[in-house]
Amino acid sequence: MKLVCSKSNLLNGVQIVSRAVPNKTTMSILECILIDASNGIITLTANDMDMGIETVIEGDIVESGVIALDAKIFLEIVRKLPDSFITIDTDASYKTLITCEKAKFTIVGKSGEDFSYLPMVEKEESIVISQFSLKEMVRQTIFSISDNDNNKLMTGELFEINGEELKIVSSDGHRISIRKIALREIYEHRKVIVPGKTLNEVSKILPGGADSDLTVYFTDKHIVFEFDNTVVVSRLIEGEYFSIDRMLSGDYETKVRVNKKELLNCIDRATLLTREGDRKPIVINISDEGMELKIDSALGSMKEEIDIEKQGRDLMIGFNPKFLIDALRVIDDEEVDLYMVNPKAPCFIKNEEESYIYLILPVSLVANYGR
Repeated sequence: MKLVCSKSNLLNGVQIVSRAVPNKTTMSILECILIDASNGIITLTANDMDMGIETVIEGDIVESGVIALDAKIFLEIVRKLPDSFITIDTDASYKTLITCEKAKFTIVGKSGEDFSYLPMVEKEESIVISQFSLKEMVRQTIFSISDNDNNKLMTGELFEINGEELKIVSSDGHRISIRKIALREIYEHRKVIVPGKTLNEVSKILPGGADSDLTVYFTDKHIVFEFDNTVVVSRLIEGEYFSIDRMLSGDYETKVRVNKKELLNCIDRATLLTREGDRKPIVINISDEGMELKIDSALGSMKEEIDIEKQGRDLMIGFNPKFLIDALRVIDDEEVDLYMVNPKAPCFIKNEEESYIYLILPVSLVANYGR
């Protein structure tokens, strides 16, 4: 096999598929990127058996063929070559010569025969969504998935399609993040659970243009993301996502409207007095005079007041400050509405259209402060 392509095209392609190369594996072939130039196009593929990525790059095929190259070494070589045209030339023993201007690298490749190509997935059910919208929805929800493999369902996100609406839900058991977006067409009802790792990687390689679309295909076991010259295939997480509707009550005893930036900055300042792993809550005292936030820790204490618009009862409630910061950071509105019932019930941060809902469970103040 012999091919020539620009460094920028090759590097971009290698960086995209490298996202699917496993960090640890007993199968050395999976540590490779497959270069396939046997069908008149240059295709790069990587696959960790849960997720696979394939991308087509531009270049000239001098001699067709297939080779598997160690992903880590290949990426580092391409990254450090001059910004010019790169020639990849392999012989019958899979010895691979990579040349660019005066630089020459020789590495040993592997036969592509043992490589696991992406599974063939039936492309019957699909939705079309803008790249920007999907990238944003993932960014605004991915922080609240669980990193604990003991509950596999919570390590993924629920994608629910209902008519003209796509809803994405994530939860780690302490909080729930929900984002909704209107689709351009009406689709059949569908629910799938997509691994968080897949969504993280798709998000990183999506260009994210507002005018560029991607197509998402669903089957019983797989999800496929197709955009530009790239295809990502991933296994779904099997099982039934827990019912969140019963938790999304519209009742409240206290409603607070507050400047989002002020609240976020205040909580951020309060966390200066907490060490990583500390479970000290930020205590929020809501009254007609305003909102008082305070924190007490081994490092010291902090107190600050913020102006608010309040409806309903006075309330004292405590939260893990990180959970509030995570939610507030991904809300673009200038002002946010917080809905609360009592010190033991969840707090909801949501807008009137409910295009976003963030549910956060409170922390017991009795356990932390002996009240």
